Amino acid sequence: MAQMNFGGVMENVITREEFPLEKAREILKDETIAVLGYGVQGPGQACNLRDNGFNVIVGQRPGKTYDKAVADGWVPGETLFSIEEAAQKGTIVCMLLSDAAQIAVWPQIKQYLTPGKALYFSHGFGITYKERTNIIPPADIDVIMVAPKGSGTSLRTMFLEGRGLNSSYAVYQDATGRATDRTLAFGIGIGSGYLFETTFKREVYSDLTGERGSLMGAIQGLLLAQYEVLREHGHTPSEAFNETVEELTQSLMPLFAKNGMDWMYANCSTTAQRGALDWMGPFHDAIKPVMEKLYHSVETGNEAQISIDSNSQPDYREKLNAELKALRESEMWQTAVTVRKLRPENN
Repeated sequence: MAQMNFGGVMENVITREEFPLEKAREILKDETIAVLGYGVQGPGQACNLRDNGFNVIVGQRPGKTYDKAVADGWVPGETLFSIEEAAQKGTIVCMLLSDAAQIAVWPQIKQYLTPGKALYFSHGFGITYKERTNIIPPADIDVIMVAPKGSGTSLRTMFLEGRGLNSSYAVYQDATGRATDRTLAFGIGIGSGYLFETTFKREVYSDLTGERGSLMGAIQGLLLAQYEVLREHGHTPSEAFNETVEELTQSLMPLFAKNGMDWMYANCSTTAQRGALDWMGPFHDAIKPVMEKLYHSVETGNEAQISIDSNSQPDYREKLNAELKALRESEMWQTAVTVRKLRPENN
């Protein structure tokens, strides 16, 4: 375990150098890893583990996702089973279904969580809000988590490129005395860049806040507000989109992702520097109360309950698709379609 300086705060991290893949294979050599769900995180984690030499099976119900698993090389009756059969066969049972699906299948799979097994998550939702989800694991199994800090698609893509997506890890329950080793080995097995410690509660609080905040909710709200102001003041869709989204994603994001915001500021015009420094304060002051309100909603379980109530409705998918359709067909994101076509790499 290495100590690293994060903005002046020392934290413990696990790297591939100190926890090599060979060690991970040795720790999990007698395990059968059962990946339940082949939607968002399932494909990346299952395929990476398989390619790294671990014994992996997949549990998935028939349908498009099942067909995708077959296309990815999982063989029905050999490495691809029903969710219940995979849970029965696995010694590490991975709950990589959606939060709503985890709640739905829990009554069927909990009987297969026999003493000594490990119940694995990549999100702290089901356990942190167990009074709401009813996912209450037996006391004689390990309950562990590795949470990649990105989508399963990114995890797989970066693995194939020889890179790694950073992950957090946590042990909620150590019944065997081997929970930490199992967790770290799993994190290395899926191809994590490095691993940093968290708790189930901290993971879900930060994750729900991030999704609703700077990663998705807030960024769409911010972009749309600026786009609308420019359009309302006579700017064309192309100009408004380029100044709001295209320059951010194609030019500036790579700069501050690589070297930091100060470096990006230093490599912009002096006019841009001055304006950005002057206006970051008012934006911070306007946004922070909203972020505090959001965190409180997460902390109290309100966001979790909204998700549970919404995602358990029979017409959930239809309503979701309608909302996503409205987003897709908005002027800003229809302008994006044309702008993407005009990028040099597409001509």
